Amino acid sequence: MIPVNILAVRYLPGADPGLSKALGASAGHSSLGILTTDCDDATYIALDAATKEADVEVAYARSFYAGAANASTPNAGEVIGILAGASPGAVRSGMDAAIAQLRRVSFEEVNGVPYLAHTVSAVGTYLSREADVPVGSAIAYLIAPPLEGMYAMDAALKAVDVKLCKLYAPPSETNFGGGLLSGTQSACEAACRAFSEAVAEVAGRPYAP
Repeated sequence: MIPVNILAVRYLPGADPGLSKALGASAGHSSLGILTTDCDDATYIALDAATKEADVEVAYARSFYAGAANASTPNAGEVIGILAGASPGAVRSGMDAAIAQLRRVSFEEVNGVPYLAHTVSAVGTYLSREADVPVGSAIAYLIAPPLEGMYAMDAALKAVDVKLCKLYAPPSETNFGGGLLSGTQSACEAACRAFSEAVAEVAGRPYAP
């Protein structure tokens, strides 16, 4: 497993209304919590977990170009996530939940190829919007380098009864690719296994004429 490093966390208990609105916060959500990490996809999963544990929303979440290895500053990393809530306490509770989730979700690596194949058994408000599925749905969150990602996505889709909800066509901001699949929890778990096996296949034999 490749652990996620949390690089910076700050709170704005009474953010400027114009800033909050520009960042996407709903009216009345004047408290913000901001974090950066060195892993964007794990952070998106963690931000979604925050919406299930506290009365918060994901106001803003964006990956940085080229990935954590090419971060512009020590605390920039690969992604910024901003939670918004009606009170500082709600935002802190949400951030605590996100940080706890970041300790449980991480990329795997096979033959030097990193990938993420993670089942979210019940999505919160953020990933439900990203995948265009109802809150509480199960999804498979699948990411790998460009060729591995597209090859393994096909394997995951053919392995079991799942639906492609969102394709992250390569190159993403961090030069990866993958997508979000929906189905039953067991189907999503099977899709994750098929994705992992396909990534490992390519990692073990990249050139297959």
